Amino acid sequence: MQYPKLAKDVIETELAKLQGWSLREDGLAIVRAYKFANFAEAFGFMAQCALAAEKLNHHPEWSNVYSRVKVCLTTHDSQGITERDFLLAGAMEKAARGRSD
Repeated sequence: MQYPKLAKDVIETELAKLQGWSLREDGLAIVRAYKFANFAEAFGFMAQCALAAEKLNHHPEWSNVYSRVKVCLTTHDSQGITERDFLLAGAMEKAARGRSD
């Protein structure tokens, strides 16, 4: 199913609600880097986010090195940013609360 891409002004409004997130240079994704106390906290965050991603059927592009997790959210089918990206970003923020270094 293809989801509608969000307009630039909507993306800016939604980004303003999320601390630490920014628009990727090409404007087709939102990105954030997280820093945790250690690998276990970073991995716990990723596990919690994976469950949210499955429920949304929307999966992040991400990488993990020890205590750091880099996240990139985009809706490939729509070739840009949709509401689903912000729903997952919100779930990630919730998962990060209390874990961040």
